[in-house]
Amino acid sequence: MKDSKTENLTVGNVWKILLLYSLPLFGSAMVQQLYSLVDLLVVGNFAQEGALAVDAIGNATVIINVLLAFALGANGGCSVIVAKYSGARNNLRVRETVNTALISFAVLCAALMVTGFGFGNFFLKALSVHDSYFEDCRAYLYIYIGSLPFVFLYNLGCGICSALGDSKTPFIFLVISSLLNIGLDFLFVCGFHLDVAGAAWATLISQAISCILTAAVLVKKLKAISADSKPRIFDKALLKELTITSIPVILQQSFVSVGNFFINKRINLLGEDATTGFTTAFKLVCMANMGVVSMTNGLSNFCSQNKAAGEYARIKKGYLAVLCYAMITSVCFLVLLVTFPQFFTNVFIQKEKLTEQAMAYSVQFLIVVSSFLPVVCIKILSDGAVRGCGGNLGFTISTFADLALRVALVYILTDAGWGFSGVCWAWSIGWAIGAVIAVAFLLFTFKKTGKIKKLPQ
Repeated sequence: MKDSKTENLTVGNVWKILLLYSLPLFGSAMVQQLYSLVDLLVVGNFAQEGALAVDAIGNATVIINVLLAFALGANGGCSVIVAKYSGARNNLRVRETVNTALISFAVLCAALMVTGFGFGNFFLKALSVHDSYFEDCRAYLYIYIGSLPFVFLYNLGCGICSALGDSKTPFIFLVISSLLNIGLDFLFVCGFHLDVAGAAWATLISQAISCILTAAVLVKKLKAISADSKPRIFDKALLKELTITSIPVILQQSFVSVGNFFINKRINLLGEDATTGFTTAFKLVCMANMGVVSMTNGLSNFCSQNKAAGEYARIKKGYLAVLCYAMITSVCFLVLLVTFPQFFTNVFIQKEKLTEQAMAYSVQFLIVVSSFLPVVCIKILSDGAVRGCGGNLGFTISTFADLALRVALVYILTDAGWGFSGVCWAWSIGWAIGAVIAVAFLLFTFKKTGKIKKLPQ
């Protein structure tokens, strides 16, 4: 099952293969972050309400991420299954997995849209969104919910292409749509003065285009995969397999998103300056971590393919290779964010539109939390390797423990009088303990195989 755009991850030099395979995934993740980052940048600098507009998008994104957790989680599960059958050279099951995933995703997306439109107002009030930017926040949220079908299909298409070894094509299309998003942001916000709503419409249109392009490539790629018999449109056994594999990823994403919801609620209660400072700094930290997350997705596919092919020694070497690459990126982001926190904050919001206290909060979060980026790098990659090797229970426990501790510490430390400092240290301590747990499950998974004794020379 190999065409010009599909790679076999079970043969060849591990370090070279993973570098070439991960680079497009890394680039895609960075560019994808531009969707929300550019929205913040444009409204923060050109919208009439500057900082309040940033707060509106930041709070809406918290709710959006809860909905997207299902899309990203289901996509992660699908890509692992496709990679498994691809590694086993079972073309028929690859096709049937994709068909079953498409139908399942459509139903899931419809359910989430109904939930979002029906309870969006309730979620915003539960988040303690300030009246000063409530309406802008609601407008951004509802427009984004309308784009969920495009988001779902794009992520599914990218995940499948990546599982088949093609991480380059989705990256190209994402770059095109991101550049379009930038142009539309300036047109709608600066030209038409639509402010927050304009940024949301720019995102929707751009995501629609990236979705259409990715879908076209996916159809072509699937047609090139020959099968011995006609693939079924829907397979109950595959749905069960997809569900079992996806649930840990969905739970992970959901835990994180729901946890961030409660954390954001507490931050909103600290005042508008705290919300502004956190929103800008948190987006920057997310961008720093997104590169590692993208490499983790590639690592999971690599582990899944090689486990299916019986290439157990390559799994450990692949983990160490990706860890090395990811550490380099984490350290680079650490140095930049800790050294120039004020500069990066002002990229999002003009200095004259930002209060001194909001700047202080942003700087504090960047310095404290960014210092732990290498730590969270180890945690994320360890979780990804465990998931790719089929260790779903360990993956779920690791994620839940990290998040539960982080949320608990935010409330404990802020109640103890730490204020915004409690938010910063809760994040860092949670990451540190989560990393220890993740590595423990990774070592257990390696030991469980009983076949990873030493690195191949």
